[in-house]
Amino acid sequence: MKMCENIAQLSAERFQELFGFQRETFEVMLKILERAYRKNHLKGGRRSKLSVLEKLVVLLQCYREYRSMEHISFGFGVGKSTICDTIHWAEDTLIKSGKFRLPSKRERLKKENIVLLDATGCEIERPQKTARILFREKETS
Repeated sequence: MKMCENIAQLSAERFQELFGFQRETFEVMLKILERAYRKNHLKGGRRSKLSVLEKLVVLLQCYREYRSMEHISFGFGVGKSTICDTIHWAEDTLIKSGKFRLPSKRERLKKENIVLLDATGCEIERPQKTARILFREKETS
């Protein structure tokens, strides 16, 4: 509950700075994930180590801050595999909802400038290595 209280107390500017979008979008995402979580657990089952809010924050930390799963798992006190499963579940759920989607590769290429760099190798002439140079035989005078 502490995380929920902390997020509720954030100003609009601070919220935008931390998560990268407005609070209304965050609320929509949270509702979609809560609905999917309830649907998956209608018949019972093992409770998750992370709440739905924490799962959304994990996903956003991974995307916004580029934190590794190892660091996120340490911060939440769960295993790295739990974080990996959480990210995949949240991504899939949000994409399947139809309200959120990742741009396709074609769309990203249209928006980005493409720079080609010629990095082909050039042969360099080097002196031949002979047995005498390699083994440095002692010269007797």
